[in-house]
Amino acid sequence: MAGRLCLIKSVLSATPLYYLSLFKAPEVVCKSIISIQRRFLWGWGKEKMFISWVSWRDLCRTKEEGGLGIKDIRKFNYALMAKWMWRYSFDEKGRWKEVIESKYGLGINSDSVPIKYQSWWWRDLTSIYREGGGDGWFQDEVGWRIGSGDKIRFWEDVWVGNSKLKTLFPRLYSLSLNQGHKLEEVGEWEGSIWKWSLRWRRGRFEWETSIEAELEGLIARVKVKKDEKDALEWRSEANGCFTVSSAYECLVSATRGPQIDFFKHLWKTKTFPNVMFTAWRVLLNRIPTRMCLRRRGVLLDTYVCALCELKEESCQHLFLECKVASRVWDLCLRWIGILYVQHNDVRNHFESFMLTQGSNEQNQIWKGVWATIIWCLWNHRN
Repeated sequence: MAGRLCLIKSVLSATPLYYLSLFKAPEVVCKSIISIQRRFLWGWGKEKMFISWVSWRDLCRTKEEGGLGIKDIRKFNYALMAKWMWRYSFDEKGRWKEVIESKYGLGINSDSVPIKYQSWWWRDLTSIYREGGGDGWFQDEVGWRIGSGDKIRFWEDVWVGNSKLKTLFPRLYSLSLNQGHKLEEVGEWEGSIWKWSLRWRRGRFEWETSIEAELEGLIARVKVKKDEKDALEWRSEANGCFTVSSAYECLVSATRGPQIDFFKHLWKTKTFPNVMFTAWRVLLNRIPTRMCLRRRGVLLDTYVCALCELKEESCQHLFLECKVASRVWDLCLRWIGILYVQHNDVRNHFESFMLTQGSNEQNQIWKGVWATIIWCLWNHRN
């Protein structure tokens, strides 16, 4: 299974890369790709019936959350398409950009061109841009590095804090004569010192002066640089440059669950990948023991344990309570010179299987011993 997962990540997810980076994939295409990946992972690529032991949504979670870190093909498609949004916003020149600007005016954030006159590619790109509500997930991740104020709009862009000034101060925005103006148009240089010069439609009421003072205090902390140009930056990267991987992380972070300690420990163990995958399935109780097969409607002649033939073969019984498994755990603990009461729950057993006086590296090896015993018991049972 470890080899198949590697092939899914390196081949099956990469094969449609060119298509996914240019076009928004229809839902039926995404479902077909997921079907191929699922059939390869659980059914070895064969057309015959097979059981998907873990839901695909859970498999797309990170390993620390109990998944396998497989890419969600829909969100990966969005992250790849976001590269075009970044290039359009960031690139200064380009024939393709000139064509788009001549057709759509203000560009990707513009509604000036009716939908019926927009190409399908442009419609898909703008729908991805606005995904997530509000200004859209992409706009939330784009910020400005302030230079001379030649590109940033004072009220309409996010350049101080995490919100637009027109959102923070709607009353003042309605009174402003600087709507749509760049920063360089809302002030002037006095020698080497920048002075803000806000213009209003009328004088402010007394209760509005406190809001104006708050605005002035907020923008006073910003340094305008005389000889530098404004530049966009991607907030999710330290260097401010867009990457597909960081865009994908932004998209999946909204549905990300809490990290689970025993899964974090499992993937750090010092053992072979196929051993870790078997242990992962056991910790999830997603392995074909006879009780698990019965829950999924598979009819068998008997449901008792294949090793002791005394009790029903559940995951807990097979790996912990069975007399064969208990004997193996006792011998292992005596070999290392440890005696303690063992847990009957698989997850608690894994968490407690550690050397209290050992280092992290020693415990990683010891956790690997636990996973190897699980793997050996499963192979012996089969």
